[in-house]
Amino acid sequence: MSLSDLAARLDRVESIQAIQALAVRYAMAIDARDIDAWLGMFPEDIDCGRRGKGREALRGFIEPAVRDFYRTVHQIVGHVVDTVEGDRATGRVYCRAEHEFGDLWIVQAICYFDTYERRDGVWYFARREEDFFYTCDALEHPQDAGFQRWPGPTPKHSPPMMNARFPSWLSFWKESAPEDLAKVTRHPGKPEAPSF
Repeated sequence: MSLSDLAARLDRVESIQAIQALAVRYAMAIDARDIDAWLGMFPEDIDCGRRGKGREALRGFIEPAVRDFYRTVHQIVGHVVDTVEGDRATGRVYCRAEHEFGDLWIVQAICYFDTYERRDGVWYFARREEDFFYTCDALEHPQDAGFQRWPGPTPKHSPPMMNARFPSWLSFWKESAPEDLAKVTRHPGKPEAPSF
């Protein structure tokens, strides 16, 4: 193995480690309400779509969002970095998030679909898209909440939400008879690809 090959492998390993730490730091910053630390995980010119560009535009989204919940706990339960190509990378993060909202304790099973970018040797979130397996109060079953009990506007997805992002999940259940699905779920719907 050449020195350049070894350097490339080392860069990849260090990049994956930094990216995985980024997801944990994100969760910890949100739970600590350290908004400045959280904003620092995004590039200064982050594109916030209709909200504009830059960290201050992002602040205008996150500060009101976290004021809806007195306490939160975001547990990173798995993180796969799918690609690392130079200064760009992609990955998926599994997270269990809990939110205190008045007398409710809202629990979410989340998957973040991330794009990362390295600038001046530092890895940032270039984009985070989240989807949910379910959202409900801790005292109810996800099925009883229609998989999407949220104290605010209902998510745009309809059940089974996250599962339909997996082509293998879709093909696994596609040929099942309705009576077979009824044995394993009260809410089978029709497995189909989501429209995002």
